[in-house]
Amino acid sequence: MRTITVGLGERSYPIYIDRGLLARTELLLPHLGQHKVAIVTNSTIAPLYVEPLTSALGNAAVEVVPIVVPDGEDHKNWQTLNTIFDLLLTHRCERRTTIIALGGGVVGDLAGFAAATYQRGLPFIQMPTTLLAQVDSSVGGKTAINHPRGKNMIGAFHQPRLVVADIATLDTLPARELSAGLAEVIKYGLIMDAPFLSWLEVNMEKLRGRDVDALAYAVARSCENKARVVAADEREAGARALLNLGHTFGHAIEAGLGFGTWLHGEAVAAGIILAARLSERMGLLNSAEVERVARLMSRAGLPTEAPDLGVARYLELMGHDKKVQDGKLRLVLLRALGEAFVTSDFHPEDLRQVLTGAAAHA
Repeated sequence: MRTITVGLGERSYPIYIDRGLLARTELLLPHLGQHKVAIVTNSTIAPLYVEPLTSALGNAAVEVVPIVVPDGEDHKNWQTLNTIFDLLLTHRCERRTTIIALGGGVVGDLAGFAAATYQRGLPFIQMPTTLLAQVDSSVGGKTAINHPRGKNMIGAFHQPRLVVADIATLDTLPARELSAGLAEVIKYGLIMDAPFLSWLEVNMEKLRGRDVDALAYAVARSCENKARVVAADEREAGARALLNLGHTFGHAIEAGLGFGTWLHGEAVAAGIILAARLSERMGLLNSAEVERVARLMSRAGLPTEAPDLGVARYLELMGHDKKVQDGKLRLVLLRALGEAFVTSDFHPEDLRQVLTGAAAHA
């Protein structure tokens, strides 16, 4: 079992990575405020993993409240959040009741936001079951729901007590979801870890073929990179914004098409290509480097062209991005492959040309 620590002083927590961790209740018990938990999951994950986890917790004399929400990004909203609140109240969950998020990024964000706000804050544990959640959304304490005008617009920072990433859950992950997770894995190589980027180029077929060792290494390396960034900048005052490479474009794609039409990782992949093309127009990358990024995304089974939302619609949606500061759009761009930076110092016409090109390619 690999163990990675997110260093946040007295709020530091471990990330455990291995196969067969869902039944390892000894990892969970020291972090429970009382012997009662609410497991928040979705209708796809529940038939697969709720019973084994519930049984293991029951054997440790832990009462379990199952909360099953609909599957999909389009359900990451106030209505679903209120359903969670209703069931927490119905089952008389208290401030010492722990919420366990069992599922992908949507479940993690919903359960985490419920934990951050119900009775002004409950402890929670992340048990991610998708590659995207294991390498990214389960780590770092970002929780949120969507607004029709933008993704993750309403939320809170609320760190988990621990993250348990059972690699075995990836066995049941649809191929499209696996590819979506690879977008976030590739992101780490692009923003801060050029050797990892090279490793991904060598091992992409192993990852898509679900090679156990390759997946475990990719999850661990990604978590190490994210843990380092979160420890240095928990609330995204500076360096943590680098983790949003491709996300300003990607969130616009998700909102513009309708949440759930494209998976988050698919939209991020296309967004990363747009960021790379803007970096090229600014003279930071060359065409061969942009092609290298696009080729790796393609090998991961991800889109390399953004949909045609229209330039005006892209700019409107991007204007709601959380990195907007003093009315200025800030983007994460690439100074080199393996080195990202955040800037508002780009020519608006260059951005328009990149978005116009996206429309032409689409």
